[in-house]
Amino acid sequence: MGWVRKRISKNGTERFVANYRDIRGNTRSAGTYSTEKQAEDAAKKAENDIAAGRIGDPKRGRQKFRAYVLNTWLPNHEIECSTRQTYTYLINKHILPEFGGMRMVDVLPEHVREWMTKMAGAGVSAQSRRNAKVAMDAILTTAFNDQVTFLHAGQGVKRPTVAKKTKRIITAEQYDKLHAAIGESEHDGERMQLLTETDIETGMRWGELTEFRVKDLDPDADLITIARAVVKLDPKFHPQGKRFLVKDYPKDGEWRELKISRRLTTSLVDFAARRGLGSEDLFFEYVPPTEPKKRRRPDELPDPITLGWTEPHPKSGRQYRHGTISAYSGMKCRCQFCRDAMSAYRAERRAIGKDAPRNAPRHRDTDGHIDGDWFRKQIFYPAVEAAGISFKVTPKSLRDAHASWLLAGGADLQVAKERLGHGSITTTEQYLGTLPGAGEAALAALDAFRGRGAVADQAEPMPTAAEAVTPDMASVLKMMEELKLSVDRLAA
Repeated sequence: MGWVRKRISKNGTERFVANYRDIRGNTRSAGTYSTEKQAEDAAKKAENDIAAGRIGDPKRGRQKFRAYVLNTWLPNHEIECSTRQTYTYLINKHILPEFGGMRMVDVLPEHVREWMTKMAGAGVSAQSRRNAKVAMDAILTTAFNDQVTFLHAGQGVKRPTVAKKTKRIITAEQYDKLHAAIGESEHDGERMQLLTETDIETGMRWGELTEFRVKDLDPDADLITIARAVVKLDPKFHPQGKRFLVKDYPKDGEWRELKISRRLTTSLVDFAARRGLGSEDLFFEYVPPTEPKKRRRPDELPDPITLGWTEPHPKSGRQYRHGTISAYSGMKCRCQFCRDAMSAYRAERRAIGKDAPRNAPRHRDTDGHIDGDWFRKQIFYPAVEAAGISFKVTPKSLRDAHASWLLAGGADLQVAKERLGHGSITTTEQYLGTLPGAGEAALAALDAFRGRGAVADQAEPMPTAAEAVTPDMASVLKMMEELKLSVDRLAA
């Protein structure tokens, strides 16, 4: 039940404060009035609103957007650590500079629409604008549901369209070359080759693959259990301040079992035995080098006059000669010639005591999990170049190839979905027709249809359905034969 409290103002006037208790039992004020009757009515209305479920406090809507996001939304919003890291970056980079000083109740759809237009004008990519809008919508949805605001300012404001790029799938022949090139890596080529073989045969996500442990393999049944995943984080977003966080569930939230070939099972078992791996050990562990890799600077540096000029400075328009410390500092040029020039300059200063000695070599911060960025730059991209693959290929391309090869080989769409751990079969469908030969099959079908009139005039039999799809089937059979030969070569 609400109540009224009388107070005397500084000038001696009687004022009446309407009080009530919120759903948590805390005393709240519904305003101060000049008559006791007005205060009683206000207190009753506040309690009736609570009873009817209208529990919003107008004061909450008057708080600053920045205070709400940083003090209420971010600390209490239940999201993955990796998502929190991404949201924090988007909030600080794109959202708070625009809305931080506004009151929550003042944020309207027109402001959100103007913000989206402003980001586009500033050259922010469509994908970044879309991600920022997703984060903004999450904030506004929570504020609306919690009755901090009574209007969802993000509704009706469209997210920018991001063009979907066509997937290019590597062939079995290209995979053979890539696999061989990875084996030549100085970073434990045998382990990295086995990682690549496991990825292409299972289609595991990177976080699942690098958290794959000996206990997850059932050698008798040729099964791998996907029960965990690891993500890389900035230490300030990790509960214990570490770099890698192991989650007790994969991305889809459900464990799954993958059937693998006897050949791959044997390779994994033999590898674990040779390396002395226990049940809790990672199959694909990052092993730091015993000595840091050093690049020897040439004894004699080339004459800068022979090296040409840098591009004009974006502000001053000035150009610098390559192979000089001026280009390294003024133009931020990081070509090998400029880096060598700066290295020689620093070495000279250290030799005469003007600079402090070089710090101890940096080591990669890891608990044994392979850093995806390190794998791409040190192992995968050099192998792609050595294999002569002209289009962009990333470690995820192995998962894409697994999905595409499965469907091209006749696997059921639902089976492929469950094997890949997709939440929706629509995601799996995007791999249909991604193999080379799908385009030729479509043209063959079109030619067969367009040729019906001419065939009828010549009184010749129309092409059969089998004949119409022969190019497609030939492409698929060739792909499967190449894959079989690849597996046989690896087994040998």
